[in-house]
Amino acid sequence: MYTPPHFALTQPEQLQRIIDAPPLGVLVTSGPGGLDADHIPFEFDPASGPLGKLSAHVARANTLWQRCPTGTEVMVIFRGAESYVSPNWYPSKHEAHRQVPTWNYEVVHAHGRITVLDDERFVRGLVARLTKRHEAAEPKPWKMGDSSPAFIDELLGKIVGIEIELTALTGKSKLSQNKEASDRLSAAETLDGRGTTELAQAMRRTV
Repeated sequence: MYTPPHFALTQPEQLQRIIDAPPLGVLVTSGPGGLDADHIPFEFDPASGPLGKLSAHVARANTLWQRCPTGTEVMVIFRGAESYVSPNWYPSKHEAHRQVPTWNYEVVHAHGRITVLDDERFVRGLVARLTKRHEAAEPKPWKMGDSSPAFIDELLGKIVGIEIELTALTGKSKLSQNKEASDRLSAAETLDGRGTTELAQAMRRTV
């Protein structure tokens, strides 16, 4: 990933923030058939190993867990807030007319080695934790106990667990850091007014 120094994101807490919210990652793999990508919600444990660990599950029918045996190097892409930015949002554009459109975004590339876990206990625990987290905002959170044990057992048998021990994290935070503070703040205010509040807040933090 091309990352000019002024866009480089290196603080562990910022990298972890992008990985963990939202947790949907793009798992990129390479095999005999070429490159492939799977979109998977991950559980992130920053305390496991030097850089953390990702856990997820895939459908048993998905050949990923067979194409990428334990030890295979993979990459997971996590995308944070992003939006188009118009030059009209910069005060300096109206003075010198030397601004152009751009796209602001935050992204992390997480590299690591995959471990395949075809283990019922692992996937049961993982699904329970993912469900607890993402159902937390519901008035009456769904849990596996809401369904019959036989039904849950059947579905758990149709998935396979994976873990990725992270070996490198590359982050990019393109938030108009190469612009004057007045231009960056003005663009952030416009984004805020259009509901893109997460990106607006990130742009303000760079000032």
